[in-house]
Amino acid sequence: MLLSSSPELLHSHVEFLSSIRPFRNYKNIHSLNEAADYIKDVFSNYSGNIHEQIFSVENNEYRNIIASFNTLSEKRIIIGAHYDVAGDTPGADDNGSGVAGLLEIARILSIVENKLPLRVDLAAYSLEEPPFFGTEHMGSFIHAKYLKENKVNVEVMICLEMIGYFSDEENSQKYPLPLFKLFYPTKGNFIGVVGKIGQKKITEKIKKLMESNSNISIFSANLPSIIPGVDLSDHRNFWHFGFNAVMVTDTAFYRNPNYHRRTDTVNTLDFERMSQVINGIINVCLNF
Repeated sequence: MLLSSSPELLHSHVEFLSSIRPFRNYKNIHSLNEAADYIKDVFSNYSGNIHEQIFSVENNEYRNIIASFNTLSEKRIIIGAHYDVAGDTPGADDNGSGVAGLLEIARILSIVENKLPLRVDLAAYSLEEPPFFGTEHMGSFIHAKYLKENKVNVEVMICLEMIGYFSDEENSQKYPLPLFKLFYPTKGNFIGVVGKIGQKKITEKIKKLMESNSNISIFSANLPSIIPGVDLSDHRNFWHFGFNAVMVTDTAFYRNPNYHRRTDTVNTLDFERMSQVINGIINVCLNF
């Protein structure tokens, strides 16, 4: 196995983000900035190429924080995760887990940067959650639009959307349709790689690369966005602008009973398994 991510560091990052008060939703600009500053500070430990994308919505300023590695390559992978939360919730899994993953990826990429075949941009987004979800005000929409307008060669965008909740209980995994149970586990102890129809080659490639540097079960699916949950994160905006994009996820409300609730706390997450997810993503960065 390649360099391994640290469950302890992942826990530390999620603990900090989920402890911010008032909660880091769109109304609490100071809290969002506290989260953004933390992300920027950690990124700065590992990359000399940090960029802030500042945008205004309803007279408030919001920030995307982006760290880049191997900037000499024209082709790039984007790995993104949102750091805002829905309402007054701690957002440990949604999406402190994804952001913690970005920060650990940054640490490891700083060590193996000279081995990266492509440029890797790690993007922490604001305003993924309601009321701005599905609008042009999402931080990831702002980012994807910029990349499209500037003709940036994006090979794939990987969205880390809730990657920390696992269960070995029978029937802990739910699905949008009963048919899914014929092909996928009934225990919520795996990670999903979700792409849209027509993206099977990309989705399976990422799944296989993740599997070869991880000891967690990984399943992939290519589904129409009409199925609930398929487009419920930042990857949707990269689809909108014609980029390849997938979501890496613990399946959110199909598994985690704490989704968008006050009970989405750090003690509910499995950082050992979360670490395996990140190990898989590192292998994608090194071999895509």
